[in-house]
Amino acid sequence: MLLQKFEKYHLWSYLIFRVFVGFLFLQHGLQKFAIVVKAGAAAAPSAPALFSLMWFAGVIEIVVGIAVLIGLFTRGAALVGALQMIVAYVKVHAPQGINPFLNGGELAVMFFVAFLILLAHGAGKWSLERVILKKEFL
Repeated sequence: MLLQKFEKYHLWSYLIFRVFVGFLFLQHGLQKFAIVVKAGAAAAPSAPALFSLMWFAGVIEIVVGIAVLIGLFTRGAALVGALQMIVAYVKVHAPQGINPFLNGGELAVMFFVAFLILLAHGAGKWSLERVILKKEFL
C-alpha cells in the first residue's frame, strides 16, 4: 500500500538518479584535471601527463559523465563507465586489500553498481536520446 503511493514518482526518481550519477562522475573526471575546486584548494596538484592512464581515465569519466547526465547513449556510456570502475578497482584499490572500505575503493564499487542499474534501465523517459532518436539507442 505505501509503496503504491510512491509508484507514480518512479520516472522522476530515476531521472534524478541518472542526472546525479552523471554529474558526480563528470566531477570525478574534472577533478583529475584540477578543474574542480575542492575545499578551497585544487583537487589535483597538477594535470595528469598527456595520454597517461590517469589522463585516459579522466577523459572517459568526463565523456561518460556528460552522456549519462544528458541521457545520450546512456547504456553504452554506462557499460564503459562500469568497465572503467572494474579496472580502477583491480588496478588501484585491490592491491591494498580486497575490502573496499579499507582500500578506498568504495566509490569505484558504488559507481560500478550505479552503472549496472543504468545499463539495465537505459536513459529513461526523459532524456536527450528520446528527444533526438525518439527511442533508446541500445
